[in-house]
Amino acid sequence: MFEIVRYTQEKAHEWNAFVAQSKNGTFLFDRRYMDYHADRFTDYSLMFYRQGALYALMPAHAEGDVLCSHRGLTYGGIIMTEGALAERIQQLFRELNDYLRDHGFRKVVYKTIPHIYHRVPSEEDWFSLFSVCGAQLVDRSLSSAIDLSQPLKWRRDRRYGINKAFANGVQIGESNDWAGFWQVLEFNLMHKYGAKPVHTLWEIELLHSRFPDNIRLFTAVRDGQVLGGTVIYLSKMVAHAQYISANTEGKALRVIDALFDYILHECDWPVRYFDFGTSNEEDGHILVEPLIYQKEGFGGRGLCYDIYEYDL
Repeated sequence: MFEIVRYTQEKAHEWNAFVAQSKNGTFLFDRRYMDYHADRFTDYSLMFYRQGALYALMPAHAEGDVLCSHRGLTYGGIIMTEGALAERIQQLFRELNDYLRDHGFRKVVYKTIPHIYHRVPSEEDWFSLFSVCGAQLVDRSLSSAIDLSQPLKWRRDRRYGINKAFANGVQIGESNDWAGFWQVLEFNLMHKYGAKPVHTLWEIELLHSRFPDNIRLFTAVRDGQVLGGTVIYLSKMVAHAQYISANTEGKALRVIDALFDYILHECDWPVRYFDFGTSNEEDGHILVEPLIYQKEGFGGRGLCYDIYEYDL
């Protein structure tokens, strides 16, 4: 039997300490990260206790009578203790579903955490979605990842791009010029998609100040001007490119090729995997071929980000 408690701010320290030692949590589930956009969501995160000890967490929010494992995060789901076992996670889902029915919910939208982010195998929740909940897959986006212990060869055209960038005086390195990169990023997203970055400049600078070792910026610069860059989210197992962008001049000079040559070959990441992020539109139904072609050219191969739904 589990005691299910709704998260409150008074439990932030206990929540964060659990995330840090969990088998599948990352710093995205730390409340100092999650709560930067608390005003956008009705938080309905849950904490699961067994025999008085915290056993699991569920970062979530409510949208009417739907519980969502947090749409404000790249991935989500149940965060588990190292000792979590399959049968107990099945029981956790049964009791979770009873709890949600009793509190007026009729549906759950559940994001899984891609396996490369797990410190040890942690797919007990995936199995319970199938065996207990009868959940249906509603969104599958394809990312591109590299196992850094056995990287694949790059395409020849990526090497051409590196040479072109450096021949034209492009300099690559870690940077704190968030404003310079955000100007490039915002223009590109608005021009191409009519969209804005998930984070404002103020928000990403705030998050970087809270997690300076986990959120890092790398840029390509020529004559003092930022031509392109990427934001790296560093967790225990994965370095993830949260944003990748270059302006018109940067694209012409192939600065993204030079940027990832530096990031993948000059930086000594204390992780096993590098994740370039997803290359999809329309809930995973459309593959953006030029985008994934670039990532596959660096040796990235398929990794799925899945979202499930089930009725209560």
